[in-house]
Amino acid sequence: MLKKPKGKLGVLLPGMGAVATTFIAGVVAVRKGLSQPIGSLSQMGTIRLGKRTEKRNPKVKDFIQLAQLKDMVFGGWDIFEDNVYEAAVHAGVLEKELLTKLKRDLTKIKPMKAVFDKKYVKKLDGTHIKKGRTKMALAKALMNDIDTFKKENKCDRLVMVWCGSTEIYIKESKVHKTIESFEEGLKNNDPNIAPSMIYAYAAIKKGVPYANGAPNLSCDIPALVNLAKELNVPICGKDFKTGQTLMKTILAPGLKARSLGIEGWFSTNILGNRDGEVLDDPDNFKTKEVSKLGVLEEILEPDKHPELYKNLYHKVRINYYPPRGDAKEGWDNIDIRGWLDYPMQIKVDFLCRDSILAAPLVLDLAIFLDLASRAEMGGIQEWLSFYFKSPQAGKGIPPFHDIFVQMMKLKNTLRHLQGEDLITHLGLDYYD
Repeated sequence: MLKKPKGKLGVLLPGMGAVATTFIAGVVAVRKGLSQPIGSLSQMGTIRLGKRTEKRNPKVKDFIQLAQLKDMVFGGWDIFEDNVYEAAVHAGVLEKELLTKLKRDLTKIKPMKAVFDKKYVKKLDGTHIKKGRTKMALAKALMNDIDTFKKENKCDRLVMVWCGSTEIYIKESKVHKTIESFEEGLKNNDPNIAPSMIYAYAAIKKGVPYANGAPNLSCDIPALVNLAKELNVPICGKDFKTGQTLMKTILAPGLKARSLGIEGWFSTNILGNRDGEVLDDPDNFKTKEVSKLGVLEEILEPDKHPELYKNLYHKVRINYYPPRGDAKEGWDNIDIRGWLDYPMQIKVDFLCRDSILAAPLVLDLAIFLDLASRAEMGGIQEWLSFYFKSPQAGKGIPPFHDIFVQMMKLKNTLRHLQGEDLITHLGLDYYD
């Protein structure tokens, strides 16, 4: 049974840099009537109900009971002690004129000391950091922060969305297999337990739904997946789908639908924000690369369509270029084959804004995770794959990457929760 969203919803954000501050500032701006929540499915999207002839297409927020923007309270952790206004000015995403109008609200939000280890993010160096003899001690400190924040802000419910940097590439190992081995690893400072995993563990233990916006393993390990199931806590991830990968999940399904061959897909990115600086390190880039490379293979299914895709060459590059700041450029060259093997090319140059695209995803994930929690939907929330480059799915189940399939799954989940018929595009509902 879906519980009503009573009281305040606290949104906790590990990593209060460009993405998090753009999200918070944006919500405050919308609450003040200064802008619209463009890019947010939960706020701007509509959902079809019943047959097309019924013409029932309410907005998602009017169809199902979601947490309202006015009831949101923000907090989080960062390695720098700047308040949200100062951090937003430093990030350089939003215009100073807008931030000045929001200054009174944003200066009140100050980060808690972060769990951070430079070994996992070599390019960053902050001093606003928790001290602890063991990683378990740090996890308990985060749990204390969660309790304190909830009490001081009089929150009824909490969610957590990781907005921190990409950590170095870590493979799943023995310490990640069971909650017993994981907790033993926390006590013994196992190097295979990164800070993002400590946040995920603390959130799940406190019953706080958790979303991972970076390509780190984080909650995507058996120990934490099983813990989330056991405690009935919603989790999802990983890696916000914003710029270049968003375009791939739009374009690739179309090319496949037309049975056009693809010989190569070369992708390069230029960005100059904190994320770009972090990804300038090869160990951190490896984590991002693995996340970005899996998209095409799942969509195109080369094993089923070897004539079209078995020789596809897929390359991804990310280049740190400080003058560009948060205004990322994602450039793609796609070599395709058509009738009688005649070659063609597609060029895509997406001059996007990384944090502007990510901010509404943070909002939707916070709102939909809270919905999942109120509906007592614990464990992996595969219906939220729509928001991620490398979506979590059940063991042995390949994730969906096709954005249109993801959208159908998300909206059908909402229909199911409200007792509406699912849309399958079969039968008279499609042809009426």
